[in-house]
Amino acid sequence: MRAKIENFTLQPLENPEYISTSLAVFTQNGQKRDWEVVQAHDSVAILLYHTQKDAFVLVKQFRPAVYLNNGDGMTIELCAGIVDKELSLVEIAMEEIEEECGYSVDVERIEKITSFHTSVGFAGSKQMLYYVEVDERMKVSEGGGVDDEQIEVISLPVSDAKALMYDESIAKTPGLMFAFMWWFDKMRNEK
Repeated sequence: MRAKIENFTLQPLENPEYISTSLAVFTQNGQKRDWEVVQAHDSVAILLYHTQKDAFVLVKQFRPAVYLNNGDGMTIELCAGIVDKELSLVEIAMEEIEEECGYSVDVERIEKITSFHTSVGFAGSKQMLYYVEVDERMKVSEGGGVDDEQIEVISLPVSDAKALMYDESIAKTPGLMFAFMWWFDKMRNEK
């Protein structure tokens, strides 16, 4: 899926829904400093492995910030979502798996990998990384997100994952690459 983008402009942000910007002013080692920061929601991300297809279930979507810097704007990512509701992180992960990718999974099946901070130069939001195995019995919809989300669900054979990691022409997140590395290390250690 290639996004047809028209009339792309940048405008001042008024009444932001998901972020706020500030100037952090502080003293570090006796020197006064300032730094522009973005306060954003924490998030969850989930690596889905489809056992019957020996493939990862990923999402492809348009990201305006990537478009601004890349020209295409399409990214390959883990299933993910922001923490913006009164649910546990694993419950949010479970919801995102169904909304974005179309699989219904029990929270008990979702395994925590680790957490890390993203965009540390300007935001520093925390992301919790999870893993879950799925199969066709769990498929309840085509996925694609909710409301105005335009998400394409893709299946990436495990045999193609390492090539994707090193293909610089494809926009992807560090979390995706880390999750792949974790999976390959886990599988090597389980054999």
